[in-house]
Formats: sequence, C-alpha cells, structure tokens
Amino acid sequence: MSQHNSFKSSAAAGSSKRTVLKRFERLDLLKKRGQWKGQKVTGLQKTKPDA
Repeated sequence: MSQHNSFKSSAAAGSSKRTVLKRFERLDLLKKRGQWKGQKVTGLQKTKPDA
C-alpha cells in the first residue's frame, strides 16, 4: 500500500520558506525597521519577512 501524498517527509517540508512570523520575530523586525513605538505586543501590525 502506498503512502498518501499529503504525508511528506520532514526534509521536504523544512526546505520551504515560512511566510508566517512568530510574535517575537515580528517584534524584532519592527524594531529593526524603526516602526516599534513601545505599544502592546498583542494586535501587532502585519509584516512580511525580509527576503
């Protein structure tokens, strides 16, 4: 019996670039861009990761 194609190997899944950042990554990115004004960490603006 063959394996369903939705069960990919972890090596193939890890090679793709993530498009969603974690909260601390978004905070670091906003600080680096100079857009962080010391507001609350909940409800942060959307950011795209640097290429």
